[in-house]
Amino acid sequence: MLSKPGEVLVRAFAVVGLTAAMAFTGQSASVGDGRAAWADAGHGTGHGTGRGERADGEERILFRFKDSRISESSGLAVSPTHEDVYYTHNDSGAGPVFYAVGAKGQTRATFTLRGAEARDWEGMAASIDQKTGRGVLWFADIGDNLDGAWPDISVYKVAEPTVLSDAVVPAVRYRFRYEDGGHNAEGIMVNPRTGRLYIVTKQFAGAVYEAPKRLRTDRVNVLRKVGSAPIMATDAAYAPDGSSFVIRTYFSATVYRAPGEQITRVTMPQLEQAESIAYTRDGRYLLTGSEGRRSPVYQVPLPEEVLREAAPEPTTALRRAAPTPVPTPDPKLAPTPVAGAKAEQDDTGEDAGVPTSAVLLWLAIAAGATGTITLIARNTR
Repeated sequence: MLSKPGEVLVRAFAVVGLTAAMAFTGQSASVGDGRAAWADAGHGTGHGTGRGERADGEERILFRFKDSRISESSGLAVSPTHEDVYYTHNDSGAGPVFYAVGAKGQTRATFTLRGAEARDWEGMAASIDQKTGRGVLWFADIGDNLDGAWPDISVYKVAEPTVLSDAVVPAVRYRFRYEDGGHNAEGIMVNPRTGRLYIVTKQFAGAVYEAPKRLRTDRVNVLRKVGSAPIMATDAAYAPDGSSFVIRTYFSATVYRAPGEQITRVTMPQLEQAESIAYTRDGRYLLTGSEGRRSPVYQVPLPEEVLREAAPEPTTALRRAAPTPVPTPDPKLAPTPVAGAKAEQDDTGEDAGVPTSAVLLWLAIAAGATGTITLIARNTR
């Protein structure tokens, strides 16, 4: 995690980079509070069909987070077992805590991971344990602003709480390292058909990394590159039936049928700082969120061409999926209720929509910023 001066510097260079790129290419960008959202230019990539026609309606705000403690929502997942329940967590510095949120944005429960740390939580995912049918939540402590400052990164696995009441929950920690050195990353996703875990790096030359089929707690697991990712990816998610996955950037979202096999790019709403993405349970919409207090979560319809890729019977596909290849937490370790808590009743730069010429210019500006950012970060450890 960078210091406050470092964060300000990063945002300042982002503004300068996008403004210069805009002037250089004639494209338009929207910048707010030191953050930017590129106006999708609709360029094709040669891999897919460019920007697709949406199937059902337009984007809309699904809800806003009402809890003032949710000030830097960095991860988002839809509960696989609770109806109209969504999970989120804050960025670095907030502790190993996540929130269960209702359909109107109200916090229904707050959970703390026992024995975990939150060095730089950047994303989360949800899946189903095929042996038990229970939901599983994954929390990715994978942020590394210096691209190699940490010897390894961590992902925590938690059995989804069956009761939405404040509690301390047990977690299994898995440590990882990349096969080709350190990277900054914010995206995590789990394939519902295979249970395989993937990390998506947040870089100018980003990539998708695959975890081993069987995760180990007694050693560091090696992540192997299996495909490229759009520029500055901030999150990723698999469709509920495993037919596709999406990678979010500050600018747009790109849907793939497999690593390197793009289906289409989806225009995203302009947000203060686009940080998260997830599929709805029926697989017809994307949900995307932002940092900031009372930040909105948007629902964005998927294009028809993406829906045609989906399996006709998602639940059947899930039943046929391979068992989750990692052990669940010890069943003897039950969640610890919090005193006084009550249960609630009720692959290329063009993929991101940014012209190559703009990317090259932004790279040059970013290179000049790297030395300064590194110096500030090291001096404030």
